[in-house]
Amino acid sequence: MGANLVLAIETSCDETAVAIADPAGNPLASLIASQIAIHAPYGGVVPELASRNHNADLRPLIDGVVRKAGVAISDIGLVAATSGPGLASSLLVGDTTAKALAVGLGCPFYSINHMEGHLLSPFIGRSGEIGRHVALIVSGGHTLLIEVEATGCYRLLGSTRDDAAGEAFDKVGKMLGLPYPGGPSIAKLAAEGRPAAFDLPRSMINSGDLNFSFSGLKTSALHLTSCLSDPPGERELADFCASFQEAIVDVLVAKLLEAADRCAARLVTVSGGVSCNLRLRERIGEACGKADLELALAPAAYSTDNAAMIAYAAAARRRAGIPPSPLNADIDPNLRLA
Repeated sequence: MGANLVLAIETSCDETAVAIADPAGNPLASLIASQIAIHAPYGGVVPELASRNHNADLRPLIDGVVRKAGVAISDIGLVAATSGPGLASSLLVGDTTAKALAVGLGCPFYSINHMEGHLLSPFIGRSGEIGRHVALIVSGGHTLLIEVEATGCYRLLGSTRDDAAGEAFDKVGKMLGLPYPGGPSIAKLAAEGRPAAFDLPRSMINSGDLNFSFSGLKTSALHLTSCLSDPPGERELADFCASFQEAIVDVLVAKLLEAADRCAARLVTVSGGVSCNLRLRERIGEACGKADLELALAPAAYSTDNAAMIAYAAAARRRAGIPPSPLNADIDPNLRLA
């Protein structure tokens, strides 16, 4: 392979991640240092703690992926890092480290939008080019519908007006006293519950556009929690979680299918941390089957924040002939995808 491998760094929030990929962007090694236990006592991410731990974890992770991939650092021919969106103090750690590596190795540097990493992650390990499709990105901080023409050519179809789906999961999980992060905790309990047990709104499901809103659902959930037993029984809690989850899934599925219909797309993709939700995967799979749509889901290992998706996006940009980024390019905590 020569000096054509891709090394990528992801430090947009509270996960420190490094990956090495082949020239096509297929992962050879991917490591993540999670900070969930560090931030759990605070119920959310503390920026100063996040950046401090990125600094401590990055060098061991870089050494680790080089060993795991069985390559030499001199085999790296492209370096990439997340430039936004995210926490400024966290982004700076990975961005600065990646640029220093690119200078030291004398290779190109690609500044990658974190959301582009999620957007393209369903294509990791798939053969063929990235063609026209409609994508749903659903994570802790974002809920987006994007029309993709090709790598680097994106059009925003819809986004959330307030809370993202993942944020709503986490906040309601906190209301219920569930372990942080709340999304996986709700999903685990929901698997044993009845989705129609509680009546919760499907906000903007018939709004006529492709935007989302989950703050009203969160408020309704808050009001309903006051009607639960104190403490709620196991069955009652499972039913509540299943009903809340179903309200979010109903909206996501409906909007994705509407977007595909409007764009006359035959391929749809789903990515982002919330795409790990098994109920969401099941419902979207069923809906796409009925609508005769091809569905590509981000591999579970590359759905939450990771550097493999950043490596893949950088490789895809190089393959599409998009020039590398200048080394004086700034991070942008509010970077937009389209």
